[in-house]
Amino acid sequence: MTKIIFMGTPEFSVGVLTMLHNEEYEILAVVTQPDRPVGRKRVLTPPPVKEEAVRLGLPVIQPEKLKGSAELQEILELQPDLIVTAAFGQLLPIELLEAPKLGCINVHASLLPNYRGGAPIHQAVMDGQKETGVTIMYMAEKLDAGDIISQVITPIEETDDTGTMFTKLSKAGTSLLKETLPSILAGTNERIVQDETQVTFARNISREQERIDWTSSARSIYNQVRGLHPWPVAYTKFAGDQVKIWWTQLEEQLSDATPGEIVGLEKDRIIVQTGEGTIAITDLQPAGKKRMTATVFLNGIGSKWQVGDKFE
Repeated sequence: MTKIIFMGTPEFSVGVLTMLHNEEYEILAVVTQPDRPVGRKRVLTPPPVKEEAVRLGLPVIQPEKLKGSAELQEILELQPDLIVTAAFGQLLPIELLEAPKLGCINVHASLLPNYRGGAPIHQAVMDGQKETGVTIMYMAEKLDAGDIISQVITPIEETDDTGTMFTKLSKAGTSLLKETLPSILAGTNERIVQDETQVTFARNISREQERIDWTSSARSIYNQVRGLHPWPVAYTKFAGDQVKIWWTQLEEQLSDATPGEIVGLEKDRIIVQTGEGTIAITDLQPAGKKRMTATVFLNGIGSKWQVGDKFE
C-alpha cells in the first residue's frame, strides 16, 4: 500500500484529508501549522486540519518551521512514498521534496501558471475574474512552479466572495485529487511544464491592499470588498477612525461629488461616490464595535452621519 503524508492547515484542506482517509489510503501522519491564539481573548486554537486528524485518529506533527527542525527529521524517518499538500502554509525544504519516490504533489487553488502564491482565491475575486480553478501539481523548490498534472475550472459568480470560493474550490480540489491520484500512483499521469511567460502572482494579502481607495471605480471597490470577505475584511477611515466594510452593492446613481463623499443615506444603505460611479455600503463595522447592517448603524451610532461627509 502507498504510504502518504498529508500536509495542510485551513478549512480548505480538510476535505482533502477526509477523502484520503475515506478512500483508505495509508496516511502515516498529518503535518499542520501549530495551534495559534484566536480572537480578542487570544484562545489557543488548533487549525482545522488538526481537528480533523484527531477526529480520524491520525498522528499529528506541528512544526513552527520545517527547515532544520526535529519535525522534519521525524517526517523523513517515516519514509513516505508520496506527500500530498493543500494550503499547508510553509515552503518544503529540498530534502523533503526529494524524499518520496512518487514525489510531492500540491492541491493549488488557481489555474496555474496564473496566481502562484499564498492568496490565489482572494486575488482572483479582487481582480474580478469570471473563473478560477484548481491545479494538481508536482512541487518544486521554486514556489508553485512545478509541473501540472491536472486542472479543473470553477466559475466565480457575481455574488461570490472569498469565503464561498474557498468552499467551492475545496470541493473541486478534493474531487480532482480523488480522480487524479490513481494515475499518479500508477505513474501514468500527465506532466505539463508551466509556461513561464504566462506567470502571475497572488502574494499574501498586505495591509495596504485592505484599505479602500475611493478614487477607484465602484466595480473595483465592490470586487475588493468581496475579495476580502470574510477575512481579512476591507477598511476605510472616517473622522480618523477605522471602519471595516463587510459588504457593498453596486449603484447606478449619478453624482458630481468627490470620491469618498457620502451622497445618500437610505434606510439600509450608505451611498458613496467613487472615482467612477457610486457604491452602497450595506454591512460595516465601526471601530471597537461588532459587524452590523447599515440599518442598525444609521439608527444608532451612525445617526449623526450626513450627506456630504467623507471617507478618508
